[in-house]
Amino acid sequence: MPKEVRRCAWAQSDPLMQAYHDTEWGVPVRDARELWETLMLEGFQAGLSWLVVLRKRDAFRKAFAGFEPAKVAKFGERDIERLLANEGIIRSRAKIEATIAGARIYCDMMKNGEDFGAFCWSFTQGKVIRGDGKTLPAQTELSATISNELKRRGFKFVGPTIVYAWLQAVGIVDDHAADCAFRRARR
Repeated sequence: MPKEVRRCAWAQSDPLMQAYHDTEWGVPVRDARELWETLMLEGFQAGLSWLVVLRKRDAFRKAFAGFEPAKVAKFGERDIERLLANEGIIRSRAKIEATIAGARIYCDMMKNGEDFGAFCWSFTQGKVIRGDGKTLPAQTELSATISNELKRRGFKFVGPTIVYAWLQAVGIVDDHAADCAFRRARR
């Protein structure tokens, strides 16, 4: 009989959450486009559970042109109406419009020579922040700082709690629980 894998408590019950936890959550992402995609998906999660977003992630990717910022930045009203009719995604006009605006901001940053990935990691000087494995805050001073900077640039759905969840998801912050031995061991 295989030994039971101990995971973070939030990933214990659902097989999709387990797979996400085991292969993605907390793994450092350096790719600018992937960092942006995850930030946008975290925004769609606002008020919902991450499991809802995970179940719809493939549909989101299809609906948002693979989360290619240059393509999404060109979306207009017809695209917004198409997305609002898409039952495979979370159909919130505000979140859809925020994603399109976020693509435009991303593209402007890149056009001005500011790599989105470098920007994201600049807040920690490129280093992963390791949690203690005992506490799991909803937000931190770091997430508030990044949230304020993202808002200043025009991003929406980037409050400190959403930003902290994103930091954890993309591995800028590693918050695996102390008893999540197999993931903490990968440090």
